Amino acid sequence: MRDPRLVAAPSTDAPTASVTFEYLAWATVWLLTGTTIGLIASIKLHWPEFLPFAWLSFGRVRPAHTNLVLFGWSSLVLVGLSLYVVSRTSRVPLWNPRLARIALWLWNLALLGGLVTLLAGVNRGPQEYREWVWPLAVILATAVLIAGFVAYRTVATRTLPEVYVSNWYILGGFCYLPILYVTSYLPFYQTGLGNTVVQGYYMHNAMGMWFTQLALGVSYYAIPLLLGRPVYSYALGVLGFWTNLLFYPLIGAHHFIFSPTAWWLQSTAILFSVGMMVPVWAGTGNLLLTFKGSSGAVRRSYALPFFVTGLIGYGLSSTQGTIEAFRSANIYWHFTNFTVGHSHATMYGFIAFIAWGAVYGLVPRLTGREPNPLAVGVHFWLALVGVLTYVISISVAGILQGFAWVSGQSFIASVIAAEPMWLWRTIGGLLMVGSHVVFAVNVWAMRPQRVVAPAPSPDVVRIPA
Repeated sequence: MRDPRLVAAPSTDAPTASVTFEYLAWATVWLLTGTTIGLIASIKLHWPEFLPFAWLSFGRVRPAHTNLVLFGWSSLVLVGLSLYVVSRTSRVPLWNPRLARIALWLWNLALLGGLVTLLAGVNRGPQEYREWVWPLAVILATAVLIAGFVAYRTVATRTLPEVYVSNWYILGGFCYLPILYVTSYLPFYQTGLGNTVVQGYYMHNAMGMWFTQLALGVSYYAIPLLLGRPVYSYALGVLGFWTNLLFYPLIGAHHFIFSPTAWWLQSTAILFSVGMMVPVWAGTGNLLLTFKGSSGAVRRSYALPFFVTGLIGYGLSSTQGTIEAFRSANIYWHFTNFTVGHSHATMYGFIAFIAWGAVYGLVPRLTGREPNPLAVGVHFWLALVGVLTYVISISVAGILQGFAWVSGQSFIASVIAAEPMWLWRTIGGLLMVGSHVVFAVNVWAMRPQRVVAPAPSPDVVRIPA
């Protein structure tokens, strides 16, 4: 008897479907690995004796966690989805899937090397998100260039004259990341205040010019497709792209307000942080307005609620980032746990939820199989309740720390004030990791189990003349 969860027909060619699913499957592996390590780091904040091994000390597991979830889970899942999107919007098969697969294995090699070296205590020092030693960075950069070249060549061989807005964002991300990565690894500014300035540039633009670009590119394709309607405004999409490119590169210094960096640089970062409200709300509003009048479709879909949550997370967390940039707010939140809550609200509440929505909405079109809707619902609620618990608790901890410091209390007083919130952080983390296990089960349920035949006609995405 035919499996009732089997969709009628996959919508792409077999090689594209295969390599895309491989990217998503490996991203899921790194999600489970990276967030399990992150849970260990969280537990150690209120139970320092937990797993008392040098290679599992907080100073080693924390960078291992951040690098795996950034370059393993978030990057791989978005690159895999992006390769699918450029193929569908260009109405051609993915250019050279074999080369894309080589990029995937180089990516995995870099991730494995990064995990081993960081847990062994081999790193470049306190340079957040760029702790990998340079040979591993070279391998990752090679993988990014290869994947980006495949995406570019696919768009270049498109069968229609227009470049759909999704591909603006996707190719923009692939163009900017090499610039960012090379700049951040060159040795010229890796000491003193130069290193601090580059650090702010690197860590913030990794978010805005890589993850955000790919997530929005995927959203501009998947949301109209799943709703069966065109995006609300093509012009707003283009406005968001160009203003993101204008404002985002100069806001990294707002992480170092009241530091020894130049006052004018801090003020410029604050000014451009305010300007970021233009692309943020152009993108958020444009995509949310695409949902207008489609509440019934959202209720019936197991993919669209993830998109709605992710878009709300994008708007709110980015607005929060602008508020944090002001000196009057930064004096209380500077270097506290509040910024950790903000980063998780962004990377998890925005990027992860967008990625999950795209996986659930697009993978059945690749493989012909759908996940169990009940399991998807369990994943959604565990992840949502988990991230809310995490972000609220760690943000409260940061506020308590900031008020303690401003009032002149001792450092240990701020630790005592924040410690109860760290327990709630771990509880939220447990729920989040539990949701990832359910997600992995759902990905396994969607695995290809039969030969994927080319679809007789492509997905219809309205592209203006």
